[in-house]
Amino acid sequence: MSATREKMEWIHSANIYEVNLRQYTKEGTFDAFAQELPRLKDMGVQVLWLMPITPIATEKMKGTMGSYYACSDYTAVNPEFGTLDDFKNLVNEAHRQGFKLIIDWVANHTGWGHVWTKSNPEYYLHNEDGSFHAASGMDDIIELDFNNPDLRSAMIDAMKFWVTECNIDGFRCDLASWVQVDFWQEARPLVDAIKPLFWLGEFDEIENPEHGKIFDASYSWKWMHKTRDFYDHRQPLHELIELLDQYDAIGNDSMRAWFTTNHDENSWNGTEFEKYGDMAKLLAVFSCTWNGIPLLYSGQELPLVDKRLAFFDKDPIPWTGRYAMHGFYKKLLQLHAEHPALRGGDDKAATIRLQTTADYKILAFLRKNESDEVLVILNWSGDALHFHLTDNRASGIFNELFSGVLNDFDMNKNFEIQPWEYWVFVKA
Repeated sequence: MSATREKMEWIHSANIYEVNLRQYTKEGTFDAFAQELPRLKDMGVQVLWLMPITPIATEKMKGTMGSYYACSDYTAVNPEFGTLDDFKNLVNEAHRQGFKLIIDWVANHTGWGHVWTKSNPEYYLHNEDGSFHAASGMDDIIELDFNNPDLRSAMIDAMKFWVTECNIDGFRCDLASWVQVDFWQEARPLVDAIKPLFWLGEFDEIENPEHGKIFDASYSWKWMHKTRDFYDHRQPLHELIELLDQYDAIGNDSMRAWFTTNHDENSWNGTEFEKYGDMAKLLAVFSCTWNGIPLLYSGQELPLVDKRLAFFDKDPIPWTGRYAMHGFYKKLLQLHAEHPALRGGDDKAATIRLQTTADYKILAFLRKNESDEVLVILNWSGDALHFHLTDNRASGIFNELFSGVLNDFDMNKNFEIQPWEYWVFVKA
């Protein structure tokens, strides 16, 4: 583990909340979002990830407002959201309330109308006819040339700008694996020299192990897709376990971010309830208790049961003043933040799978850090089950997080669990 990561003690107990600023409020501004901070603080949110705040290129723009991910200037603010001073005020207020704040960084590509297309066209990849090279499957963005040392230097300077000028706490790096790994190897220490930062990369470390050596955390894309296949096709549980074994084999030098939805998933593939149905809440429990970092998306506390947010147009989250999932997530996020056994990426916080008489449908595991223990039991099926917890490592009196029911695992290891039910037992 690098010296920088060792300094970032807070990431081991962190959770991340992705903010879709355009859709978060009717106004869609930094100032309007700032009014939501006390509610998010109460829910237990710790790290705010803002989707790209840079201005959007208008050339070949999609929809009426364009894609966040088609940047036209890396060191400016999208006027749709406010001014640079408004953003600084948001960062300062977030810090005052105890949040960390990271921004989305889109290094792989820009919009067609980015200022560099005129000032430095040599920063880009070009087709044989000399035209800019559009990104695969996305005709509103063009790809940069990371073999150009001047481009790399300019990109690093742009990242430094947001740290020095606005005091952000890190980056969520969009399509990080689409950018060659040696750029990140060069960039991170130079930007971290200003202050230690948190780096979340959009890639799956199983497929991109070299990128995993650079970033503090990465996406669990394979898990997200596999769990949907599992639910849709009623696949055997052992296939999920085998994938978890692959993630465990990576070790703790980096962490996995576990999630049920995000901006891409919600807009294009469906909400967590559309994708996972009755399994959605169980997956949320898993995401907050397995080794790693929980990641939530704007509106999950509402929840957005069947509401997909438009990507290129104004489509505000339909807040009602009632947050039906607020209490559910508050219990999970606060437990993850405060309980030593749930520290992500910490070799002292072990994850121990427990044996039951229904291992073909039940995943039971113990998170343990010395005497601190959290015991989780998940029914990955649509069946009510009678089962026995046969593992003697489950021992002592625990309090179930949601029901408050006490159980002495030395006296009682026989249970009946309902379809897709989840239990989180905290050692008393």
